[in-house]
Amino acid sequence: MNNEFKYEKFRKFVIVKLNKVNLFLIFVANQPYIMITQEQFDQEVKSIISNAIREDVGDGDHSSLACIPDNARGKAKLLVKDKGIIGGVNFAKKVFAYVDKNLKLEVLIEDGSEVTYGDVVMYVEGSAQSILKAERTVLNAMQRMSAIATKTRMFVDLLEGTKTKILDTRKTTPGIRVLEKWAVKIGGGENHRFALYDMIMLKDNHIDFAGGITKAIEMSKQYLKDTGKDLKIMVEARNLTEVEEILQNDGIYRILLDNFDYEDTKKAVKMIGDTCLTESSGNINETTIRHYAECGVNYISSGALTHSVHNMDLSLKAIK
Repeated sequence: MNNEFKYEKFRKFVIVKLNKVNLFLIFVANQPYIMITQEQFDQEVKSIISNAIREDVGDGDHSSLACIPDNARGKAKLLVKDKGIIGGVNFAKKVFAYVDKNLKLEVLIEDGSEVTYGDVVMYVEGSAQSILKAERTVLNAMQRMSAIATKTRMFVDLLEGTKTKILDTRKTTPGIRVLEKWAVKIGGGENHRFALYDMIMLKDNHIDFAGGITKAIEMSKQYLKDTGKDLKIMVEARNLTEVEEILQNDGIYRILLDNFDYEDTKKAVKMIGDTCLTESSGNINETTIRHYAECGVNYISSGALTHSVHNMDLSLKAIK
């Protein structure tokens, strides 16, 4: 690529300016893989906000309209009533700005920071009606994003000292995937494919419906050739025999070792060597994750990062 580009790092996000187009890159193991334009990312987030406000406010916040004058001003604090990693601060900024661009924020704690009971994340000041209109959307998102960031950080800490990276999955809440994958990044994890459109991932059902591993791979390669799409191919293996068959095909980006025990994982990693990347999935929890990492896999993916979290307790309290 001959085009000049410059980049600005923010945690593990990178915005690349290429031909005057901002690209939002999510890095996996320091390699850009998932790519959506900055405009697409902003549109996704704005859509989530507008849908949430429409769902919550409808034709008006009649409780506030009934008892709070239009010109009443107020101040509130976002209070932590839990322990963990805060997430969604930057999203909250967007929500408040969407509801009322005149609201003033004082952020005390940024995304990715450890918090505990009694911490104040931010103050918001301005129209009392606007603050209350934004309140539930801000809290719902931040409580979930903080829970995901906290769970992710715990897994990241358990992997410390190994070469293995923790990945999320597509097991996300419909409609807010971009927020949940954002939260994984805030917690220090990495993103797997974003959706069905940005990787060829041949799982057990694809393989069975296609008529076998090799046939599924060959058909996928032909599909990419016919469509001109530049997508990586990842293949799931259910046992060592399937690993061996996958390795007979070239051009495989990564092999997913699904529900392997420790011994078979070690054998698979040795068989694969440097041919392609390796990923473990299934039976991953706080007790097992370190053992799988020590088998030598490059990645461990866990749906638990997003589908099995307990929301962080946060509240927005008016300051009298």
